[in-house]
Amino acid sequence: MKFRFLFFVLFASICSAYAQQRTPIEADRIVAVVNSDAITLLELRSRLATVEQQLRKQGTPMPPADELQKQMLERMIMDKVQVQSAAENGMKISDAELDAALRRIAENNRLSLAEFKAALEKDSVSWPKFREEIRQEILISRLRDREVDSRITISEGEVDNYLSSAEARGENAEYTLAHIIVRIPEQVTADQLARLRAKAQQALQQIKQGEDFAKIAASYSDAPDALSNGGNIGTRTLDRLPTLYADAAQKLKPGEVSEVLRSAAGFHLLKLIDKRGGKITAPVILQTHARHILIKTNEVVSDTDAKRKIDALKERLDNGAEFSELARLHSNDLSASKGGDLGWLNQGDTVPEFEKAMDALPLNKISAPVRSPFGWHLIQVLERRNTDGGQERLRLAARQALRERKSDEAYQDWLRQLRDRAYVEYRLEER
Repeated sequence: MKFRFLFFVLFASICSAYAQQRTPIEADRIVAVVNSDAITLLELRSRLATVEQQLRKQGTPMPPADELQKQMLERMIMDKVQVQSAAENGMKISDAELDAALRRIAENNRLSLAEFKAALEKDSVSWPKFREEIRQEILISRLRDREVDSRITISEGEVDNYLSSAEARGENAEYTLAHIIVRIPEQVTADQLARLRAKAQQALQQIKQGEDFAKIAASYSDAPDALSNGGNIGTRTLDRLPTLYADAAQKLKPGEVSEVLRSAAGFHLLKLIDKRGGKITAPVILQTHARHILIKTNEVVSDTDAKRKIDALKERLDNGAEFSELARLHSNDLSASKGGDLGWLNQGDTVPEFEKAMDALPLNKISAPVRSPFGWHLIQVLERRNTDGGQERLRLAARQALRERKSDEAYQDWLRQLRDRAYVEYRLEER
């Protein structure tokens, strides 16, 4: 009994001394609930560490820690609702697609995949974690193609108006811009609107007082590019900018920042980083005569089922089946009635995944199954031709410019609607 008592005294003394020497470590906990998913404190801190490292490499002044944390949490919430939307639509990124994307990233950095992996690990970046982040980025990009870009329509009248505009006829400067967006919910009250306007004005005031634009973007902006590159949206001609930005950019000198701008999506601040002259040119047109078979994915047909069906059709084609006949019987596209014939396609007429696979095909060869935002395709190229284009080239250039302008506006509006429909519960301040 005496021995047991001495043991407990000794054990308690050791525990007490150990506790005094150690700094308490906060356990992981949930910081936000997004519909049926949770974001944890460890996930948030991991993403913050990555962004802080990026900001240091870019030389961007670091925003206050609490503001950066809140902005990162909002970014993670937006990513989460987009990934959930993709899952609801049966969209997935296979390991094979992911590996191909990682190889392209490595090649762009002039490294082999093994060298790229080693370089990341040298910078203390977990390879499995990096893979999943890239998978998520591809999924979100594919979702945008499906939900936003594929729904944009350009009328012939819009093309005519563009071609008659001064921008299309003559000199057209290129603008390098950065922006800040304070997003407005769809169902906004007068008090909420006033607070959001005040937030945008506060951001502008800090910029006018000399604060770095990228730092303020990281602290205030709801745009997806705010944390990754300080809100920089790159270099574009006026015709490839949203109308609100195009109008404001023309009034700015390099280094200047606009007053607070208002759109349906929110309040905006625009900074002109650089401006240089240029002449608008139309792209050289490669036209491809192709046909395809499409098995769409939707709420009824899963990605796995669609892939299984397209694989079976490919096997039949390899064994001598007639392409046009199978297209008429099985393709889920309007071209099915024409045996899958899509006619002559210009560059940019189809989604990137389809176009890349089509451009790589020799004449008359049938592709392996190709995944796009619409489902699974089998593609066959019948003819190719180069054309000097003439008026057709100009109309294609106009269509591409108008699509790019509409895409940014439509994406911001779609993001706002997606966020407003989501159930979000904040627990960051809980202790």
